[in-house]
Amino acid sequence: MERLQKVMAHAGVASRRKSEEIIAAGRVKVNGEVVTEMGTKVDPQKDTIEVDGEEIEKEQKVYLKLYKPTGYVTTVKDPQGRKTVLDLIDGVDKRIYPAGRLDLDSSGLLLLTNDGDLTHKITHPSHELDKEYEVVINGQLKRQEIKQFKKGIDLQEGRTAPAKINKVNEDNKNTTYKVIIHEGMNRQIRRMFDVLGYKVVSLIRVRIGNITLGSLNPGEHKALSREEVQDLLRLLQ
Repeated sequence: MERLQKVMAHAGVASRRKSEEIIAAGRVKVNGEVVTEMGTKVDPQKDTIEVDGEEIEKEQKVYLKLYKPTGYVTTVKDPQGRKTVLDLIDGVDKRIYPAGRLDLDSSGLLLLTNDGDLTHKITHPSHELDKEYEVVINGQLKRQEIKQFKKGIDLQEGRTAPAKINKVNEDNKNTTYKVIIHEGMNRQIRRMFDVLGYKVVSLIRVRIGNITLGSLNPGEHKALSREEVQDLLRLLQ
């Protein structure tokens, strides 16, 4: 649900401030009823909104998956002028935003959409949606440290939920682990390893629920299929 004036602005009716004036003037109907209150919230996909008797276009839902490279911030705009993930999206004229985040130095799967309900479900830990990562660290975890991961590690916000962790491969310096969590604390995985005294060399998210990177290369994006969206929604029920 979004504020009526915001929906009108995104539909190209007028600026948000001008849309507020139009609402106050009694020129807007929602589902056939005149609305003049600024705080009114609507569903842009379901509600019928009319301005001066003309129905505004309903916003079509967009679902994309992106292989985020390192060096991009997961925001719509960045006050520091850094490159954002939306700089990688072309050919999409809809208003979309990231559903979740990956920090500047991390790469991998990121979902982008204009579906606010889905974004909330993806990012809220109560839905326990698995997020899988390939993590390279400088060294190798001891057996007791792996047990700590699986039990939960104390961070500033509290103890993390139990994580799944398995070793993938190793060389003389580094070890690669598959890590699965369903929370989204800021830089959580990096901080979990940091608590145990290890530095993350690289971190790639390879899966969110049923959605994987597939054949995407860094910087590429692709629309989710209807089946992928439906399966994801079922996981979040």
